[in-house]
Parts: sequence; C-alpha cells; structure tokens
Amino acid sequence: MKGAERGEHYGFIGRLLPTYDARLVDDEGNDVATGERGELWVRGPSVMAGYYKNPAATAKTMHDGWFKTGDVLIRDEAGWYKVVDRVKELIKYKGFQVPPAELEALLLTHPRIKDVGVVGVYDKSQATELPTAFVCLAEGDWEDTPEYRRAFDKEIQAWVAARAARHKRLGGGVHIVPEIPKSASGKILRRFLRDRAQKEHDEKVAGGATARL
Repeated sequence: MKGAERGEHYGFIGRLLPTYDARLVDDEGNDVATGERGELWVRGPSVMAGYYKNPAATAKTMHDGWFKTGDVLIRDEAGWYKVVDRVKELIKYKGFQVPPAELEALLLTHPRIKDVGVVGVYDKSQATELPTAFVCLAEGDWEDTPEYRRAFDKEIQAWVAARAARHKRLGGGVHIVPEIPKSASGKILRRFLRDRAQKEHDEKVAGGATARL
C-alpha cells in the first residue's frame, strides 16, 4: 500500500480480500448506500457455516449463507471499510438506532469535555432507551456541587439539541465522572456505565422524577 493511500484512509481497516463477499445492511437486511452505516455481513471460504448442534444460535448469526458480524461499518467509494460501532451497543430510541460513537465524537468537540462515554438507559414510562452521557471535564474546570452538575447537564443538553437530531438528544442526562472505564486496549467498558446509569435513572423515577424526551 502506498504511503499517500495509507494517509488518506487513516482509521480504516482495509479493503475486502479476494474470494470473500461483503455487504453492509440496515435493520431490515437491505444494503446501505456508500458512506452510510450498516452491519457487516460476510461470506467466504473460511467463514463459519454455523454453530455445532445449536440451530438457534446459528439462526441468529447466519442469513442465507451470510455471517452477521455484529460490527457496524462504513465503506467509501474506493472500497475501504471503517468500523464505527457494534450492533449490540446501538441505543434503541422509539424505532431509531442511535450510535453511541457518533454522540461521543460530537461531545468531544465541546471545549470543556476531555473524554466521554455514551450508553442507553431504559425508561419504562416511554418503553424505550434514552441516550445518556458520562463525561470527564478538563482539570479545574468544574465544581463538585449539585448546583454545578445540574447547570452543566442543562448546558450540554441544549448544546447537543442544537447539533443533533431529536432522537439523538441526551434524554437520559449528562453525568460528570472522574474517568471513563476502559479496557487495557482503550475500549470503553459500557456495561459499567450502563449499570450505573440504569440504577440512577430508576432511583430518580422512583422518587417522582420524569424522564426527558
């Protein structure tokens, strides 16, 4: 690969190898357009045909010979692929799918935010998940008081609402934390954030608070 070509595709994982076929599909199994997000389905000589003596698991993973990877990618016009999310991490909001990585990228452009993790919290009253953000602020840029946290929550809510579609608004709130839990490889450990967000949300609802739309 030429150096210039590498630089133009920084962050991409490469192109499809010979003898393999790949599709990027939406929730209904339809192929998405170039540049749009879709789950990677792949087939080829070394791709598994299913799980041994487990037809239920096979049915969830395979579709007409295609292996559903669970990874969400985009593909450019030159056939380069880039991983942007995981299907199981997508937040389901009233029929829409909200990619956490997309909201994280947006929030990182805010001058007061140095790190962020976004998860979904389930709200029973609306029967849907609500995007919820955990953020780390720049050193010395905040006060650890309830008043400051409420004001900051309101500020970021408005900031995101002005830049994102309605279904991508942070209806689950914004939480200030000292750090975002990550694995040794730098992957956000969303399950810890999700458990904390759900617990706090349920406690607020039990106390009479109303979830935001």
